[in-house]
Amino acid sequence: MKVSEVMAKLEAKYGHEKEYLQAVREVLESIEEVYNQHPEFEKAKIVERIVEPDRIFTFRVTWVDDAGNVQTNLGYRVQFNSAIGPYKGGLRFHKAVTPSMLKFLGFEQTFKNALTTLPMGGAKGGSDFDPVGKSDAEIMRFCQAFMWELWQCIGPDQDIPAGDVGVGGREIGYMYGMYKKLAREYNTGVLTGKGATWGGSILRPEATGFGALYFTQHVLAKAGKDIKGKKVALSGFGNVAWGAAIKATELGAKVVAISGPDGVCEIAEGITPEMIDYMLVMRASNRNKVQDMADKFPAAAKFTAGKKAWSVKCDIALPCAFQNELNGDDAKELIANGTWCCCEVSNMGCTPEAIHEFQSRGILFAPGKAVNAGGVATSGLEMTQNASHISWSAKEVDDKLHFIMESIHEACVKFGTREDGSVDYVKGANIAGFMKVAQAMLEQGTL
Repeated sequence: MKVSEVMAKLEAKYGHEKEYLQAVREVLESIEEVYNQHPEFEKAKIVERIVEPDRIFTFRVTWVDDAGNVQTNLGYRVQFNSAIGPYKGGLRFHKAVTPSMLKFLGFEQTFKNALTTLPMGGAKGGSDFDPVGKSDAEIMRFCQAFMWELWQCIGPDQDIPAGDVGVGGREIGYMYGMYKKLAREYNTGVLTGKGATWGGSILRPEATGFGALYFTQHVLAKAGKDIKGKKVALSGFGNVAWGAAIKATELGAKVVAISGPDGVCEIAEGITPEMIDYMLVMRASNRNKVQDMADKFPAAAKFTAGKKAWSVKCDIALPCAFQNELNGDDAKELIANGTWCCCEVSNMGCTPEAIHEFQSRGILFAPGKAVNAGGVATSGLEMTQNASHISWSAKEVDDKLHFIMESIHEACVKFGTREDGSVDYVKGANIAGFMKVAQAMLEQGTL
């Protein structure tokens, strides 16, 4: 397998799908050497098959706004690969959602899920619906209309969606209510990220952020460092950043920045529990403005319009918001300001230029498919509880999350250790996830 040849064919077919092509290239470049040591993979054309989704559903979503006007959006579900388990991946509601974005996310999800040690395939879905400025009633009507089109494509042993950007517990609740009405069955295992009173798992809202900090701890420990007393900058203020802020603070770090589309809030003395709680209020408001934090806590937070979290001096940078949110120039600014670690908490949060900048300068760097796998891992734990009709305690869930993140780190170290003893976490994560999926595809025949 030659990466250049595979990419040339994909670019000829999907030249406009930039995010998808970026994600595929990153994985293929990491696995090329290992792949070519397995002639059985080449004979079965594993790469040619693994880069294409099993199927993509595209549908119109028609709903009525509060003014009585009919609105139309597009909805999607990309079922990418089910070699190791049923399709599993979030739903994203954002105005920038495109098939390219969801193909990239579904492709990444396939390997991320493989890393979790749980039997889950990869999928992703969503809509170009923009929740910003929408009322609760409008969001409910949209979610119900979305599920009206999706419900026959999903199921507890077929495809289990979860939340993602723009989709939290409220949206999952509205969609599950419609699913239950349409399917006429109370099957809590069909969606994850549910409310605690109707099948949700304790710690699921916090899990992505918690897992990311557990993984970061392992990265630091491997390098002989400790997170206590270190300054951390986060992008975003949704569930992921919220969970990361909670756990970073618990572990003794100081969160000195959070950001949004409008700018950055610098919190020189570190975020407080009251400010962390207020992040949930900001997320629920649908305003999407981080300035609200500075307005609420003017003595503690300083807002700067148009700036990113990466403009604030920190030891550790944690992108928690969107793909390609940290570019090459941002990486240079961070390094100039003394940053020595960056762990992607968002999916493909850094551009290739940023990753190259970090790695070439010896900065500790770990990719999203490893760092943020705690979210989908806890969704898998939620599925297990639903199937068994039981509910675990917070300690049980947290212990399992700790074990999973440690296992992911060990896999990255196994496949990513360089000759000098340092770890290429990008290579390690990609090879570990790929080998598991590829072997399963090989053993199940040509499908």
